[in-house]
Amino acid sequence: MARLTSPRNIPEATVSRLPLYLRILVEVTEQGEKTVSSDRLAELSGVNAAKVRKDLSHLGSYGTRGVGYDVEILMLQISRELGLTSDWAVAIVGFGNLGHALANYRGFTERGFRIAALFDADPRKVGEKAAGLSVRHMSELKEVVGTEGISIAIIATPAAAAQEVADLLVEAGVKSILNFAPQLINAPSDVSIRKVDLSMELQILSYYLGRTKVLDAARLVK
Repeated sequence: MARLTSPRNIPEATVSRLPLYLRILVEVTEQGEKTVSSDRLAELSGVNAAKVRKDLSHLGSYGTRGVGYDVEILMLQISRELGLTSDWAVAIVGFGNLGHALANYRGFTERGFRIAALFDADPRKVGEKAAGLSVRHMSELKEVVGTEGISIAIIATPAAAAQEVADLLVEAGVKSILNFAPQLINAPSDVSIRKVDLSMELQILSYYLGRTKVLDAARLVK
């Protein structure tokens, strides 16, 4: 899997935590807070304060002793580093239940990701509408990627079709792919791929749920 890199050479682990910090800062802003301490960010994110400070130092943000970080400035720094100050055109490939739900998710637009095209290989789905867009056939993919300036694609197809779709996206010039299909896909080293495996996440939750039940049972025995 290709790794996502940053112009600042920020460690990948830090990059993965920046969206979490940003979400917390948005919530803090909604509560009317203008500054936030590293201890507060640590408490809300589940990351220790020293790691929070180190993560934010990669952005050139060090806060003020006894005051903390200016929330507005820190939000701008993180948004800029994550590329959220740009308008990214996104394509969704696969217009099943998941693709339909993703197309209608308003959170993408709020973060600078504009759903610009929907695709499916099934002729029966071509022409269906969501979020003001009509589903196009896969045969139009290369042309639309070029005309719409699509930078990111989301694969929401069945597993069997994922690799073929990824190959078509790469051929069309897409450099970033978010893969929801339960299938690992291969791509050239200059293409960034992130995999979202919902069943795996549920299995992890199942582990912790089972562990909690065992601990509760043990306390009752005592």
